[in-house]
Amino acid sequence: MTVIDPNAFNFFKKLEKNNNREWFADNKPEFKAVEADIKNVFKTVFEALKVHDDVDQFKVFRIYRDVRFSKNKLPYKIHLSGSFQRRKPELRGGYYMHLAPNNGSFIAIGFWDPSKEDLLRIRKEFEMDASEMRDIMDAKPFKSAWGKLEGDELITAPRNFDKEHPNIDLIRKKQYVFTKKISDAEVLQSNFLETVNTAFKEVKPFFNFMSDVLTTNLNGEKII
Repeated sequence: MTVIDPNAFNFFKKLEKNNNREWFADNKPEFKAVEADIKNVFKTVFEALKVHDDVDQFKVFRIYRDVRFSKNKLPYKIHLSGSFQRRKPELRGGYYMHLAPNNGSFIAIGFWDPSKEDLLRIRKEFEMDASEMRDIMDAKPFKSAWGKLEGDELITAPRNFDKEHPNIDLIRKKQYVFTKKISDAEVLQSNFLETVNTAFKEVKPFFNFMSDVLTTNLNGEKII
């Protein structure tokens, strides 16, 4: 599989110290070479994902920061990242990869911004029964690859849910996300993308479960 060029991290380290438009313009050719290399990395991961999941597109996000509503006015990100989308509407969940120097890289999977309707459907599922979800999270291969469930959550129960419910830890979540941090040394290893793909393979039971929930009603009847 494609190997990440160490020059990519070297460029971002220099950009971190010179995060201004003048320096970036002077070093634009180096950035374009780094960007092309990283896009090739994402394409490689995309092709590997297609072997074991139905993904239909990927996107590498731009390096330019949106500073309109931010106190941080630095114009450029010091990383490149992107996402891989499963075929909708039947398949839900997404993959994400974030490449940054100084041990800032990570991969992630799950549901970052579920719609109001999807979030209610997930919560109602866990109100009825969360045993399958817990079995998935506790399975040794999954837990070894991804650790614990993360994501923003409410301080207490959502409206019309019992704050003493035994599954309130899942019900009060606003996101259902798992992340895996990766060191610079690991990113630059020759088998890095194989490691990423192996971790992504382990999410299939989680994605299958959530896709089934989000394409059925509370009676288990298909709505898509």
